[in-house]
Amino acid sequence: MVPSPCISVCRMNAQTTWCEGCLRSLEEIAGWSRLDDAGKRIIWDRIAQRARAVVEASSP
Repeated sequence: MVPSPCISVCRMNAQTTWCEGCLRSLEEIAGWSRLDDAGKRIIWDRIAQRARAVVEASSP
């Protein structure tokens, strides 16, 4: 079973359109419970890419 990335910090960033807590889009959040494990792993991969992008954007 693939765990949810939700950390109960639910604020959507207007610029990125991602949740500031879990880095998912509204569509990804809404569809999470209907995804199979493979689909959830794809979302986790996207989250990892987004996290790297956030770190790179904040680096001097």
